[in-house]
Amino acid sequence: EYDGLQIDFENIPTQSGANFHAFLVELREKLPRGKMFTVCLPARTKTLTNDRFDYAKIAPLVDRILVMAYDEHWSTSEPGSIASLSWCAKIADYAIPIIGKNKLIMGLPFYGRSWGDASFNKAYLYTGIEALKKEQNISDVDYEEGIPKFSYRSQVNVTVYYEDIYSLTTRMQLYGQRGIEKVGFWRIGQEDIGVWNYVRIEE
Repeated sequence: EYDGLQIDFENIPTQSGANFHAFLVELREKLPRGKMFTVCLPARTKTLTNDRFDYAKIAPLVDRILVMAYDEHWSTSEPGSIASLSWCAKIADYAIPIIGKNKLIMGLPFYGRSWGDASFNKAYLYTGIEALKKEQNISDVDYEEGIPKFSYRSQVNVTVYYEDIYSLTTRMQLYGQRGIEKVGFWRIGQEDIGVWNYVRIEE
């Protein structure tokens, strides 16, 4: 009694692109008539060579494509928006003529990320430990079961980007102005619940 099938395979190696496409073809053939077939694909602003997530090849096989328009910046990148409006506009403008407005679902993030200007998780050589002790003026070393250890405090500046009602509705308006009527979210349960006052769900 399910409504359909959604595929969300990520980080597929380039050499497996043909296999992924063949898998989608087989699913399309086997899926019972009347069931919705959707696939989640990463955001693109231009055509890539040997793209295993080629919009043009995949669009004819499915009923909907959810473009994951988030993670413009990630945990190991420089600080920045999860999905800046200018970046989202480029993604939508690239996707519309290839996928078509009727099949296109734009993904929105319900999460945020933080970046600090220092990370203290690392391995040290003994000489590095001694240099750190000198730098931090460490004179007291404790022993835990015979293993030396010490602690110190250091100030870290943290930058946080996140999503709220304003950013989400502004992004939805950006898509709506382009004739895109469908959005999806990663993921329900993480959101500012006020956003549901601005979403109309049609049966």
